[in-house]
Amino acid sequence: MLTKRSLLLTAAGLLVALTTSVAAQSDYPNRPVRLIIPFPPGGSNDVVGRVIAQHLGEALGKQVIVDNRSGAGGVVGTEVAAHAQPDGYTILGISLAHAVNPWLYKLPYDPIKAFAPVGIMGKGPVVLSVHPGLPVHSVKELLALAKQKPGDLQYASAGVGSFQHLSAELFKLTAGVDILHVPFKGGGPAMIDVMGGHTKVMFSSLVQTTPNIKSGKLRALGVGSTERSKILPDIPTIAEAGVPGYASENWWGIVAPAGTPAPIIAKLHEALTKAQASPEAQKYFDTEGATIVSMSSEEFGRFMVSEMNKWEQVVKKGGIKAE
Repeated sequence: MLTKRSLLLTAAGLLVALTTSVAAQSDYPNRPVRLIIPFPPGGSNDVVGRVIAQHLGEALGKQVIVDNRSGAGGVVGTEVAAHAQPDGYTILGISLAHAVNPWLYKLPYDPIKAFAPVGIMGKGPVVLSVHPGLPVHSVKELLALAKQKPGDLQYASAGVGSFQHLSAELFKLTAGVDILHVPFKGGGPAMIDVMGGHTKVMFSSLVQTTPNIKSGKLRALGVGSTERSKILPDIPTIAEAGVPGYASENWWGIVAPAGTPAPIIAKLHEALTKAQASPEAQKYFDTEGATIVSMSSEEFGRFMVSEMNKWEQVVKKGGIKAE
């Protein structure tokens, strides 16, 4: 049975803990912040994360250090972040893969409940391109050829479950065509194969594909955004070119471990907004064919759920299984 003295000591301890917690939140951040990127250096997740991290650090007044923790399609680094202290000093960069992995792997964390959404950084559409030797110059001509020879046309991707793979499977489901998947170990090898004329079709990011489109090594037929791209204004969206309702865009955002105090989430969101407004960040996104997107933390949380629901259907209907 608790005595009056023990009750007073317990209350005093709780008051000290609460005061310390409030002070820590108001003083946040007082040391560098770690941004885990669950993919290797060089990919879009890493590049976008580093661009935003630099300006996020400037807005916070403390350095934001990028920590690449790759493995299992992003699962390894995401698990590290899920189990980190919820104090705002470890945050996680996520992308479309975060919404896809629950349907490909048995995860050691809940992709929604284990995290507190901070905000979205931006989006980048897929672009449908073909080898110049393929006798098609539009999405409708590609559809006609695919329907004429079901399963004969082949498309290359960066691997099973990749953004390229899922974008193509969404295209197949939406357009009702049968195109054979040829997976490679990375987007680079896949693109080399298409440019070599072996596989003829590819769904890939604008960042990766635009230089080869402009040099004539690939022919662009459509982009997966809801509006035409600023860097390829003459290329129609896939939806307007013959597949109504089609949209496939990679996206990048930031989350924190669940339980991170709301005032810290608010500071991170405010800093992210300032980072997105920097001329350097805006120039980078424009150059790479991506778009800076603004959402509140709550809106980003709802967006994450909607993306999980969307890609669940693609994975299940496409019969996609992790290798």
